[in-house]
Amino acid sequence: MQRFKLFLPLVIFALLAAVFFGVERRVQSGDYAPTDLPSALVDKPLPNFSEPALDDGRLINKAQIVGEVFLLNVWATWCPSCHFEHPFLVKLAAEGVNIVSIDYKDEAEAAKHWLAEKGNPYSVTLFDEDGSLGLDLGVTGAPETYLVDASGTVRFRYQGALDQRIWDKEFAPRMAELSPSGSAQ
Repeated sequence: MQRFKLFLPLVIFALLAAVFFGVERRVQSGDYAPTDLPSALVDKPLPNFSEPALDDGRLINKAQIVGEVFLLNVWATWCPSCHFEHPFLVKLAAEGVNIVSIDYKDEAEAAKHWLAEKGNPYSVTLFDEDGSLGLDLGVTGAPETYLVDASGTVRFRYQGALDQRIWDKEFAPRMAELSPSGSAQ
């Protein structure tokens, strides 16, 4: 029995490693995707809100951001995946994709510094310091990106970092359906 106690941490580690690699294999094979976690907002209007803009503190509400198809990207400086995703968002914005963002549970000065240093792909950034707007959206963590149509209805939600593969597979076809010209930029 004493010998078994010596090997117990190794057995626990092996079991955890097996679970981790099993989940990783499912992600790589496409059996599991972050979008499997459904959003209660898909096909429903964005919630009403009034949040300060990160750059100057003016209050922004829902009526000020709807009217055309846009991405709503939830990010924060403390989020490692957001660092990975940011250059791709800069590229999308340069291609003409309208991206509104929510700086989620973050420090304002750190976020301003981030955007000044890495580039600002956002038409406006809402500063959600306490996470209340994120809570209303059903955010489970950053990054998350919502596709919102011109009327303000959420059409798709993706949890995780965007890259070219995710864009081509998940967002571009939906953007093409929603945009009046039929293209996803």
